[in-house]
This record gives sequence, C-alpha cells and structure tokens, in this order.
Amino acid sequence: MAMIKGITVTLISKEKMGLDPFGNNIYQEKEIEVENVLVAPSSTDDIVTTTDLTGKKAVYTLAIPKGDRNIWEDNIVVFFGKKWHVLGFAIEGIEDNVPLDWNKKVMVERYE
Repeated sequence: MAMIKGITVTLISKEKMGLDPFGNNIYQEKEIEVENVLVAPSSTDDIVTTTDLTGKKAVYTLAIPKGDRNIWEDNIVVFFGKKWHVLGFAIEGIEDNVPLDWNKKVMVERYE
C-alpha cells in the first residue's frame, strides 16, 4: 500500500466529431475518470510564472499517474466539486527515472 494516495478526478476531453457547414471543427465532450491524481496548491513561483507568461493564475498543480495517455492540454478537469481549466502543456518526466507513481504535472486555473 502506497503512503501517498491521490484522488479521482474527471477529465473532460474534447473529441473532434467532424466539420460544420463553414469548415469549423465540431467537438463532443467525453468524461474520463482518472484515478490517483495528486492535487496540491501551486507554489508562489508557479503562480508568478504562469501569470507573467499567460496572464492567468495557476491555483492547483496536479500530478498525473504514470501510464496515463490522456491529453490534458486546454481541457477541463473536475475535482473538489468545481471545474478547472488546464494551463499550458503537461510537463513529463521519463517514467523509469521518476520515483513514486507520478511522472507528469499540469497546472489549473478556476474555470467556473
């Protein structure tokens, strides 16, 4: 049994379904349950950096478990009864070189 355990979050992924009459992409939302995600408040350095780079304020940093192949960039995540928007891209380490169960992290801002 691991000493550190994450929570289950819902990733709302957008899947391309086709094109509208004007040639724009049509998307359908798909809810994906992801287990064992660590949720921690973003550090002061992370908040300042994301605000400077994107103008958006990172609130939480999520550690994503090894083996997860979902696309997190620009998607919505639901946890703690609220919706959050993923900022930027996922930062990923080499699975075999990272200890514990997590090798990827993303930052989120308040969405709704």
